[in-house]
Amino acid sequence: MTWNMTIGTSIVLMAVGAILKWAVTAQVSGINLQTAGTVLFVLGILGLILSVLYTFVWSRQNRTTTTRTYVPRDEQTTRYQ
Repeated sequence: MTWNMTIGTSIVLMAVGAILKWAVTAQVSGINLQTAGTVLFVLGILGLILSVLYTFVWSRQNRTTTTRTYVPRDEQTTRYQ
């Protein structure tokens, strides 16, 4: 099983973390929601950085390139009679 954190997942983590950090004012016993929001926000930022690096830098090493050479046809062979 492969665990990939994509750019979209990172943005969702950042959004949920920001909501918990700055928008929720409720108090829950046993867990500090602002701290959980900070942790999720930081994980989202790290995931976003790693996703962008993987997408634009590390994946270039795995790509193969194909070079094609165009050879023009002789003028006599392309005429129709």
